[in-house]
Formats: sequence, structure tokens, C-alpha cells
Amino acid sequence: MSQKPSWEVSDRILTIPNVLSFVRLALVPVFLVLLVEGQDVLALVVLAVSGITDFLDGFLARRLDQVTRLGQLLDPAADRLYIFAALLGLGWRELIPFWLVVVIIARDVMLLALAVLLARHGGTALPVVKTGKAATAALFIGLPVLMLGSAVPSAGFLALPIGLGFSLLGALLYWVAGIIYIVQTRRLITRRPVPGDASSDTLEK
Repeated sequence: MSQKPSWEVSDRILTIPNVLSFVRLALVPVFLVLLVEGQDVLALVVLAVSGITDFLDGFLARRLDQVTRLGQLLDPAADRLYIFAALLGLGWRELIPFWLVVVIIARDVMLLALAVLLARHGGTALPVVKTGKAATAALFIGLPVLMLGSAVPSAGFLALPIGLGFSLLGALLYWVAGIIYIVQTRRLITRRPVPGDASSDTLEK
């Protein structure tokens, strides 16, 4: 029975996968400008290029044994930035309701607050839950489909409601995952002492 390969995580910065991740990040403002200007076809091309680099950096990191801590941070950061850019661009053009933009971005602001709270209590990053991955996948389907519906008016009658449906599903799953993270954070901080606080060994009463 063969064992799954394990890759050593290094602190290297200049690796081929990381360079691809930097390229992906550099394309975010280009994507946003194109989207705001209504250049949906070009914006979709940039998004496709980003998706290809996303696949390549993960594949090459494993293939070349170049898995790095920086790469593990850059990849999800790029995903978030593309989602934010798509939300802002589509919201600016009123292709999605403004409240949907606020709801999705507010969830990530909440996660940032949880990360700060967890770090204060000596915790580490929370494990990614499957619901969160499903939410991201739904948004990466819904938002580009909305762009496609805008780029191809003849397909808009079908693409726009489908895109909005997936985006709403993504927002819902985003907050379901957010609630899971809140519960996980609460459990962790009630079991850990506050660093530097010698008055108690636990936060539990």
C-alpha cells in the first residue's frame, strides 16, 4: 500500500510557485479596473489567467518540492482579493445588490477580528472547514457567471439569475462557515490562558 507523499514546508521566498502567486496578486488591480470599466471579456481573460497560475503554483510547489509558508499565505489571500475585486466591481455597476457586497466582506472582517482574538490568547490559525471551501467555490462560479451575463447580453437572461443564485448561496455558506469559526474560536480561547496573565491558568470559570 503506497503512502501519500509529504512535502516539507520551507521559509523560502523566491520560488517558482511564489513568483506565480505574485503575478496572480499583481493582476488583481488590473482585473478590478477592467471590471469597473465594463470590459467584462478582458476581465474574464485576466480571471482565467489567474486561475491557471493558481493551478500551476500549487502543482509546481508539490512537483518541485517548493511548498513554502509564504505560498500557503499568498494563495488564500489572492482568492480573497479576487472575490473582493469582483464584488466591488459588480457592486459599483449595480449588477449585484450593495447589501450582498457588505454581507460577504463583513464576514471576512469578522474573521480578521477572530484571528486577532485568537492570537491574543496564544492560538494559531483555525483549520479551513469544508463549508468555507464550498462558499468560495460558489462565489468563484457565481461572480464570473454574472460577468459573463453582462459581457454577452443574449445570455444574460440565463446567466444573470444563475450567477446571482450562486453568489447568494456563497454568501449564505460564507456565514455558516463564519459561525463555525466563531464556535471554534470560543472553544479554543476558553481552554487557553492569556499569554502573560499569571492570575489564572484558564479562561474557564
